[in-house]
Amino acid sequence: MPRIPVLTIDGPSGSGKGTISRAVAERLGWHYLDSGALYRAVGLAAAWESLDLSDPEAVAQCAARTDIRFETQGAGEPHVIVNGKDATRQLRTETAGAAASAIAAHPPVRAALVDLQHRFRRSPGLVADGRDMGTVIFPDAPYKVFLTASAEERAQRRYKQLKEKGVSVNLAGLLHEIAARDERDAGRAVAPLKPAEDAVIVDSTGTPITEVIERVLAVLPEKLRPPRQA
Repeated sequence: MPRIPVLTIDGPSGSGKGTISRAVAERLGWHYLDSGALYRAVGLAAAWESLDLSDPEAVAQCAARTDIRFETQGAGEPHVIVNGKDATRQLRTETAGAAASAIAAHPPVRAALVDLQHRFRRSPGLVADGRDMGTVIFPDAPYKVFLTASAEERAQRRYKQLKEKGVSVNLAGLLHEIAARDERDAGRAVAPLKPAEDAVIVDSTGTPITEVIERVLAVLPEKLRPPRQA
């Protein structure tokens, strides 16, 4: 297992981890893990069951019995199937994100999802996107990136993303939610949001996506890098 290479891409909400990670995985021909979607899926499943998100054991039990699958349906992000339902759109709302952040602070919930995340490590390699991929889930990963951007730019990106999906959203409210989530994620006692000591910091503020992708790929040794795209 340790011989299978892993590239972890951690960072705060709205930093572009999903877009960049999927693109990098596609360029490399590696598997892709969206760990945030797993937490969002469990949070959604718990909400469907009307569970108290502040009850660690109840949510952990929900996590253990929740079936989560990723299905690729043409171009674009994979669809996330939660207990047989396509929950892709619901999982990308700020409400789902807040629920994910809340339950991620519970050690029993995190423990329930560790093994599931480890199973994504398959040949020829894995790009793992999240908040603690390089610090907790894959600390032995040979390649680590911490992707960030200013809170203002992250709010603008999320605003545009949600509007394009037909979600009614307020920019000022998004900025407030992102700032609050940053503080909550960085200050939690369990797996706080922070760069791994051996991670390369990539600030994407004001940088085209294509250039961010190349900067992330540059973390890999030359023998693993695909040809640079024009």
